[in-house]
Formats: sequence, C-alpha cells, structure tokens
Amino acid sequence: MRKQSTAFDITLPPKRQNVASYQWLYESLRDQILEGHLRPGSRLPATRDMARQYSFARGTVVNAFERLQSEGYVEGTVGSGTYVSRVLPDDLLRVQVSGDRTAATPKRAKKRPVSEYGKRVRLFGGYERGPVRAFRANLPALNLFPIKTWTQLTTRCLKKMSVRNLMDCDAMGEEGLRRAVSDYLVASRGVKCEAEQVAIVSGVQEAIDIAARLFLDPGDEVGMERPGYPGAALAFAAVGAKICAIGLDQDGIRLNELPQKGMRLLYVTPGHQFPLGTTMSLARRLELLQWAGTSGAMILEDDYDGEYRYSGKPIPALQGLDPRGCVLYAGSFSKVMFPALRLGYLVVTDDLVDRVRAIKSLTTRHAPVLEQLVLRGFIEEGHFGRHLRRMRQVYAERLAILVEEARARLAGVMKISEVEAGLQTVGWLKQGTAAEAVARAALERGVEVTPLSRYAGEVPSRHPVSRRYVSEGLQLGFAALDGVEIRRGVRELAIVLERLKRSER
Repeated sequence: MRKQSTAFDITLPPKRQNVASYQWLYESLRDQILEGHLRPGSRLPATRDMARQYSFARGTVVNAFERLQSEGYVEGTVGSGTYVSRVLPDDLLRVQVSGDRTAATPKRAKKRPVSEYGKRVRLFGGYERGPVRAFRANLPALNLFPIKTWTQLTTRCLKKMSVRNLMDCDAMGEEGLRRAVSDYLVASRGVKCEAEQVAIVSGVQEAIDIAARLFLDPGDEVGMERPGYPGAALAFAAVGAKICAIGLDQDGIRLNELPQKGMRLLYVTPGHQFPLGTTMSLARRLELLQWAGTSGAMILEDDYDGEYRYSGKPIPALQGLDPRGCVLYAGSFSKVMFPALRLGYLVVTDDLVDRVRAIKSLTTRHAPVLEQLVLRGFIEEGHFGRHLRRMRQVYAERLAILVEEARARLAGVMKISEVEAGLQTVGWLKQGTAAEAVARAALERGVEVTPLSRYAGEVPSRHPVSRRYVSEGLQLGFAALDGVEIRRGVRELAIVLERLKRSER
C-alpha cells in the first residue's frame, strides 16, 4: 500500500479528566486507527509537532507512539516518519472495520427548507469522458492542441509570478488578458468594445448566468431559439423566468414570433445556431436589432463556434452592427482550445460594467490568475491565431469527408447539412424515420448521434418548420474525429438506417 507523504494535524476528542496524558493520547490514536479515521499507510505528525499542538512534553508523545508501535498499530523508523500499519492487530481478533467514514454521519432531515431558486435549479451535465468516437458533438480535436507550447508558457508565467499576481486581480479579469481579448474580437469578430467592457468568465454558461441575474426577475419573459442550447434554458428557468421558444427558418430566428413588448431578454446564437448549425443572415440580423430597439429587450449573443467558418462571406457579430447598445456578446475558449481551460468572455455595454463587476465579486470573484496570464501570452505571441488557422483547415477537411461519405452511403435516407461554420452539423432523416430510434440503434454499434428533439425543451413552438427540425434531425459532430473514424461512423449509420427501413416494411 502506498504511504501518504504528508501528514496534517490530527484532531482528537477532548481529554477526559483524571486520565494521564500519555494514556489519553495512546487510546485516542488507537481508536482513530480502528475506526478508520486514520487509514492504513497514512502518516502521523512528527512527535515534536504533536507535542506542540497539544502542549505536551515530547516524551509523552514518544511514549504513546512507542506503545502503539509495540502493539502493531503503527510502524516506522527514525528519520522516515511514523505510519499507520498496513495490517492492524485487531483485524485478526474482530470483524474487519470497513473504514466507511459516512457511517457515523447524522441522518439528514427528510425535508430541508431551501429557496425557490434552490428548488428550480437543475444539474447541467459536462463532457462525456469516454473514448472519442463518431459522431460526438461539441468537442474540438484535443489531440491537436499545442500542449508543449502551453506548458512552456505556463512555466514562464510561474517563474515571473509576482506577489501581486499571487494576491488577486480585478473581478472583471486580468487587465492584459482583457486587452488581448478585446483586440482579437475587434479585429476578427467585428465587435465594438474596449478592454474595460470585457469580463473574463469561466465560459459562456457563466455569461448566461450573469445576464439572467442582470435582467430577469421571477416571471419575466426571456426568449430563446427552438431548438436551442439547453444550458441557457436551465439558467433562465433557475431564476424563475418565463421561457418563450421562438422558431427558426433558413435565415435564423423568426421575427414574426417575437412579441413587440414585454420581453426582457433574448438569447440567440447567430454565428452558428445551436444545434442546427445555420448562420443568421445579415438582413435578419439588422431586422433583429431594429426589433430590439423598439421593444426595449436586451439581446445576449452567444458567438457559438463563430471562430470556425469554412465558407461564405464573414458576417460581423451582431454586437458589432448594434447602434443602440442593446447587445451583450459572449464567447468561450473551450471549443477553440480545450474544455478544461474554463475561460471565456462577456462584452457588456459601458453602463453595465460596474454591475457585472459587482456580480462577479460576489460569485466567482475572478478566474484563476495563472490561467489568465498563460492565455494572454498564448494570444499575444500569436499561438492562438496559428492554432485557429490550423484547426479551421483540419475541420473543413473533416466536414468534407463527412459530406462525401454521406452522399455515397446515405443517399435517400439521410442528407448532411453543409454548414458554413462550427464543430458539428445536422443529418436530416427521410420523412417518417424516428430520430430517437436511430440514436438508440446507432449507440449499440458504437456511434453517438443526438436527436434534435433533445434540444427542443417542453415549450411548444408555433411554427411547423420547427416541428420538422426537432422530429427528423440528428446532430453529428466531426471536429474531434479523424477520417478513419468518420468513415466508420457513416458505414455504421448506413447499416442502422437500412435495418430500420427493412423493419418498417
């Protein structure tokens, strides 16, 4: 059994009266060992440290340790420390102690009073940790990330860490990183902002939570696309907002379904709609901004996968087209770099900077400073831009393989949407084919596809095109897959669809 290298101070029960210090210490340590609180192989504090902690003479502690060792409870030699024995003597004399520390935990009350928020909030799951296989969505090619460069930057930042860096940073984020992000967004995404308007967040999910806290009270109306991002729906529901699902067409969100007044916030993904992958047209963006100006609603723009555009003319971010200051702009480095980084950004209007700073000061306080400094260097030294260009080419090639294979093997049963951006696309099934049935059968053959109905929520949509979207579409990720895995996935899908077709006859 591996020995623990570090010992913490041990908290023992209060000393009983009329019991010698040596006897109390011996019995207390023995009981801690037998009850599993001090586990086999764990290291005990040094005799000097324990004597200092309990104001004993060192000889008292030494005597207690020696008795424990003579009876087989602890083992060790001079200079190497004292450890709980791997095999305890009482194991041979009594039923083995399980060491389950939860056994003594008091039972919780059957009904714990919690807030209304506590009752509404629901868990939003993270990434699947299993082997990457076709066609897992929302995942970049992590094996192609320049981890060596990232490691070198991390080492350099650690060597240069100052006392100020170790202490804290502004709740909005490290100043240099905010400036680097602002420069990038202005040049590459057409965003209009200064560094002071950028808040460094843990990802888009935190940005959504901040917007919900800023603009929504229980009962307020918030709009979002249907189908749409479930993390946004969960955040809005948690604050008690009334979610209004808005349908989609080939140009983006349908304006005729938006109310003329009363909506406080609208969440959209115009660069690469989640999960359909369509790009909102320039004309629709301008019309949407006009609606926001007259209705008084704020728009939260999630630039989902906007960095990866493969075809068509670049379209400026919705925020960059906004003349009235009614758009908040959010993005994340999770899909561009790696999910565990947990860094993103929220661009807010001038009048909201202090409010966002206050919210962050009471919640996450600020993102980890070291990761912010490393990301700043990664951007400023050009590594970020090079990685983006490389991944854009790789993902375009992988999308082309998927489309080509689908045309050859899935003609007549599934059509792949040739999206202009992003890490995934949609496969449209032949009318009458149940997406959930395909997903279940595909999973049995080692292929992951997600029915769009899982992104539709429970709020009904008024537009028939939206109903078609959620009943006959499958989300297919391609970015994290090499050509071999993409081809395997298409072959397996072809088998699944052919078998389902025969079973329907």
